[in-house]
Amino acid sequence: MSEAGKKTKKKAMTILYEVHGNLYINLTNKCPCACTFCLRQTRDHMEESGSLWLEHDTTYEELEAELKKTDMSPYREVVFCGFGEPTEALDVLLRGAAYIKAHYNLPIRINTNGLGNLVNGKDIVPDIKAVIDTVSISLNTPNAEEYHRLVRSRFGEQSFDAMIDFARECVKEGIQVVLTTVDTTITHEEEAQCRKICEEIGAVYRIRPWED
Repeated sequence: MSEAGKKTKKKAMTILYEVHGNLYINLTNKCPCACTFCLRQTRDHMEESGSLWLEHDTTYEELEAELKKTDMSPYREVVFCGFGEPTEALDVLLRGAAYIKAHYNLPIRINTNGLGNLVNGKDIVPDIKAVIDTVSISLNTPNAEEYHRLVRSRFGEQSFDAMIDFARECVKEGIQVVLTTVDTTITHEEEAQCRKICEEIGAVYRIRPWED
């Protein structure tokens, strides 16, 4: 982590926060990757969230309590994201998503690196399909070797194929899948290759803007 990142690593318990009119849920700071471009290297927040570095992993009881005291009516979507990989806290994610489904008429999305099967040592798609509407996966690049260089997953060379397989299985189970790259970080030729991967899987391809 850079010196700038170390200076901003103030821990709190920001579980819910708002971005672009959606409600985001911060479950954990654990992540199997050390991406070269990760925003948490240089900041501790998103928009007006306050610090997203957690004092401890969010428990289900803490999440439910925060949801109960929150006016959900302004939000278009609930997103499990935060400053870590949501599938590192799979049990709380599943219970939280089920609670949201039972009490609020809102779609639910996971923003993920797509390595949840490796993280949990099993196929998690059957677990998430009942409560998750959309899975947004950071594809980053169409090239496996470049992916390894950028993402630096603790699972090594199997990571790229595992991410693609996870996306494919989600599509098969009827979950909407969006694979993303960041604008200006890859060439137009590479974007075309990413689009082809998405077409073969049945996923949506989205080029998202770079966030400073």
